[in-house]
Amino acid sequence: MLRSLAISNYALIDTLEITFPEGLIIITGETGAGKSILLGAMSLLLGSRAEKEILKDVSKNCVVEATFTIEPDSSTIELFNEFSIEPSNEIILRRVVTPNGKTRSFINDQPVGVQFLKELSDKIIDIHAQHEHLLIGDSRFQLSVLDSFAKSKDELDRYQLSYNLLKELESQKELLNDKITKEEQELEYNRFQFNQLEDANLIPGELEELEAEFKILSNAEEIKSNLQLAINCLNPNDLSVVQGLREIHTILDRISHNLPAAAELAQRAEGCRIELKDIESELLLISEKITVSPLRAQQLDERISLLYELQRRYKAESIEKLIQIKEELAQNLLNTHNDREKLDKLNAQIIEVQEERDRCSKILTKIRTDSSVGFSSELRDKIRELEMPHAEFNVIITESANYHLYGKDEVVFTFSANKNMPPRELSKVASGGELSRIMLCLKAVMARESGMPTLIFDEIDSGVSGSIADKMGVLIDELSNNMQVFAITHLPQIASKGSCHLLVYKEADITGKAATKIKEIKQDQRVMEIARMLSGAGLTDAAVANAKVFLKA
Repeated sequence: MLRSLAISNYALIDTLEITFPEGLIIITGETGAGKSILLGAMSLLLGSRAEKEILKDVSKNCVVEATFTIEPDSSTIELFNEFSIEPSNEIILRRVVTPNGKTRSFINDQPVGVQFLKELSDKIIDIHAQHEHLLIGDSRFQLSVLDSFAKSKDELDRYQLSYNLLKELESQKELLNDKITKEEQELEYNRFQFNQLEDANLIPGELEELEAEFKILSNAEEIKSNLQLAINCLNPNDLSVVQGLREIHTILDRISHNLPAAAELAQRAEGCRIELKDIESELLLISEKITVSPLRAQQLDERISLLYELQRRYKAESIEKLIQIKEELAQNLLNTHNDREKLDKLNAQIIEVQEERDRCSKILTKIRTDSSVGFSSELRDKIRELEMPHAEFNVIITESANYHLYGKDEVVFTFSANKNMPPRELSKVASGGELSRIMLCLKAVMARESGMPTLIFDEIDSGVSGSIADKMGVLIDELSNNMQVFAITHLPQIASKGSCHLLVYKEADITGKAATKIKEIKQDQRVMEIARMLSGAGLTDAAVANAKVFLKA
């Protein structure tokens, strides 16, 4: 339940601090006094969007803080654990709005996001805002009310898990199909390119080697002729220079014992002989290898032309780049095959999730159908208590053409206020006052089923008066036996219920500007407030007397 509320620098509020008891808390005040401001501050605290225009003083922070006592159930504990917050029976929520419009949120002084506030608020408080009774004609709202009564949350969660997963899988399938279609359009061309490069038997560094060989073959006769001339120079007039150097070595070696310098010259001659012998052998070897082959030259020319053509066609600067392109094409061809396998697996998974979705949907339909009878009966009995003795209320469940986020059910509330009049769609036949009474009955049932600790009614009595308003007040008072209920009202019949009555009023601050205040009123003050509600600005003795009667009743 809501234990206390503190607000500073919000709209017309400078500072405000108030504590709340259990049971029924009545809130009244003249139009424009600021009752809606209190609800706005509470909504801000519970995650609604913040606007910097709410700042009364644009140079200061706006702070809204509330203390709640709760008994955490499993889902609340799960929520706390999800956000790494220690569960507690007392929680202090605080939201700060800075002058630049930025917000910060805290629970027990630990920073949290707005999403946490929104999820937590669904578990600790229900605010019925003005004109919310118009929602009662919305099919989704009607479905949520029935689900609340049927306690189908766990099954609905399972259904929505499969429903959302199926939408994600179908989205993946659509993307994969588009990808495969595009790949298959390119498949034949990719295969042609790959085969062309594969048939080329590309070898790294091959082009350089081929060009070197082609250059030699293209000039083979000239090269071979000059090599022979070089060999002939080593054997002029059939005299071998190498053999001559051998004889020089022998001669010098023979006299070296008498002429020491000859030994060194002998060694130098031998070194020259060995070097020239090696040059001669290499010249002969190279000459033997070089052949004049027009056929081989033609083959090399064709191969080189092919490689250059491939480089031009594929915009590749080297054979290595061509090989890389070939490997990429091979991977693309493999990916097309792999994507088809992925599609097969995805289709199998979609069928499996569809079956789970269908199963959960059927269970939901059965739960709703089974619960609709008791729900209709309970709502009908409560509505008849509010001066509609012949009212009829039924829940019609039909199957929709397509699955939606809440299953495959369409729910329509039907209603008739008059005897012997068949029920028709609620939103089309109920008046504003009737909608208010029906919404109160719905809230009463939903609050009981959900175990909500705090319920706020903001003028749920719209469109009713007299004894009907009194009976609505009785129903609201009965609700407060099991939960904390706030009732913001303009009707004295409701304002006289309960024992805690808060008055919202305006008062000029030290600067002369209007500021919203709130205080608890008792005894004579409460009599005068209810008398004001009965007669307006000019209080009469009759109004005061009636107010006392209301309070005594």
